[in-house]
Amino acid sequence: MTVHFVGAGPGAADLLTLRAVRLLNAADVCLYAGTYLDAGVLGHCRPRARLVDTQHLDLDEITAQLIRAHAEGLDVVRLCSGDPSLYSAVHEQARRLDAAQVPWDITPGVPAYAAAAAIVGAELTVPELAQSVVLTRAQARSTAMPEGERLAAFATTGATLALHLAVTRTRELAAELAEHYGATCPAVVVSRATQPGELVLRATLADIGEQVEAAGLRQAAVILVGPALAPDVRGGESFLYAAGRERRTHA
Repeated sequence: MTVHFVGAGPGAADLLTLRAVRLLNAADVCLYAGTYLDAGVLGHCRPRARLVDTQHLDLDEITAQLIRAHAEGLDVVRLCSGDPSLYSAVHEQARRLDAAQVPWDITPGVPAYAAAAAIVGAELTVPELAQSVVLTRAQARSTAMPEGERLAAFATTGATLALHLAVTRTRELAAELAEHYGATCPAVVVSRATQPGELVLRATLADIGEQVEAAGLRQAAVILVGPALAPDVRGGESFLYAAGRERRTHA
């Protein structure tokens, strides 16, 4: 049997991949983080599946559950919020599974930042305005950031920023970013994207902190910052689809 790390997407039960749904339908055991996961996603599990909420478990306890299921000859899915490639602790869990000689694989999911951009109708890479997206997070009571990954260093690029795990420090971070993007730069916060409690705040770096505090947001939110997020954004046009671009013809 194999342990399947599966991207649960941003929350909506119909935003999982077909492969993710197939794996959930077949799983005997499903581990999920109840803090972030919408209950509708678990509706894809078979009625008799063993469901384990991991929000109060540490990594060793979670991995023990995975190893136990494997030893019992059961198919097991470990659901990860959004996409497993971002802030999912897959690396740490996989390292433990390798030590226990338990096979595993990964099924990607819709990342939260992509869902947030879709909700506000934004393309994060607008020609001649922003052609890069920086996915990063803030540090408070969390794992230390590498020395070279300072937020100010990313801000100097002018790229669109997608900040995870940062909503409790929105006011402080907005003030820091305003030094590089300007106080009127658009900022968007999407809380619980695609879930029943979804909340969207559109503002600027000057006032996004105040809005977040007024809404009482403490978790499950993505912060997007950059000129590409302006509702009336006017950038260039993609060379790929330009009328004057020479295109190859196929016989």
